[in-house]
Amino acid sequence: MILARCLALAGTWLLLALLPATAQPMQERRGAPTGAFDFYVLALSWSPGFCETNARGNEREQCREGSGLGFVVHGLWPQWETGYPTFCEPAGRFVPRAVIDENEGLFPDANLARYQWRKHGTCAGVSPSAYFELVRKAQEVVRIPEGFATTRTEAKVMPIEIERAFANANPGLRPDMMAVSCGRRVFQEIRICLEKDLRGFRRCPEVDRDGCRVGAIAVPMPR
Repeated sequence: MILARCLALAGTWLLLALLPATAQPMQERRGAPTGAFDFYVLALSWSPGFCETNARGNEREQCREGSGLGFVVHGLWPQWETGYPTFCEPAGRFVPRAVIDENEGLFPDANLARYQWRKHGTCAGVSPSAYFELVRKAQEVVRIPEGFATTRTEAKVMPIEIERAFANANPGLRPDMMAVSCGRRVFQEIRICLEKDLRGFRRCPEVDRDGCRVGAIAVPMPR
């Protein structure tokens, strides 16, 4: 009996040892030195999926009935090969109102723009105005697959199909350079990895492995 238990424990430890280290969630490091990162992640939210799975979605302008919004900018995130920095400057450093006004429409609402600056933009090593310019530049680098603009019925697809659609629409982009995010088996977001100078796409193994792995997911349509 004792031998059997020992063998069972040994098998459990062996299984744990064989699990990839990236099974653990990506590590966030608050207050890291600003400007010290390896690449960017452009996060584009799929509004219908975000609104369907977000408990407070109805309170957001992005989710207003009849908005017809599809992909919107969630954020541009400085990233390390392992983990990512956040809140690299004092949290009290806010974006000037003039900068928010100049960049109206870049994010779905002003509150998200301010929060993205405080959590991620402060880690980029640039001013608020320059950060929003980087967000705009990154958004312009990525072409949205036509199917998302033309389809008007909900579909169920595998996450890799969404990645392949983006790869086909963007020369140089491959599935190992992005990740699909989902919640409750609903497509919420695509996260695409870009070089630090935003001149091209790049591999990002940790981001890729952190993507949705639940099988087929629903892709609700704009409303």
